[in-house]
Amino acid sequence: MTRIFLAALALSLALPMAGCSRDAGEAERAATAAVTIRMAGTAHRFDVEVARTDAEQKRGLKFRTSLPANGGMLFPFEKPRIASFWMQDTLIPLDMIFIRADGSIDRIAENTIPGSLEPVASGGEVSAVLELAGGTAAKLGIDETAKVTWTE
Repeated sequence: MTRIFLAALALSLALPMAGCSRDAGEAERAATAAVTIRMAGTAHRFDVEVARTDAEQKRGLKFRTSLPANGGMLFPFEKPRIASFWMQDTLIPLDMIFIRADGSIDRIAENTIPGSLEPVASGGEVSAVLELAGGTAAKLGIDETAKVTWTE
């Protein structure tokens, strides 16, 4: 009888804690931005999550099994820098768009390899990186002549 009581007590304490951690995770993913990529008279809009903190940037899109067609993640930096990412624990291919401070595109790394430990780096200093579902840039004809803007 004591074991049943202790098990019930442990379970009743664990369930609210699990609910809190799930809510915290959802709250962390709640920060979003509207990103627009313009080129050759065409504009493509994406509604993306914003990874602002070190923890959010380290987690990135790891363990995701899919992204919506107009979804992704934006990694803004406090000041421009050379950016380098890897795909460890990332399960889907991504297009990484490295964005300079003026909104021009430094580089597009298309269809990065899931799970790869090879660094994917910008060619120069960038103020943000936009990750989209792999193949999006080619599908929409996005190249380095485009300009990227966003609002949060």
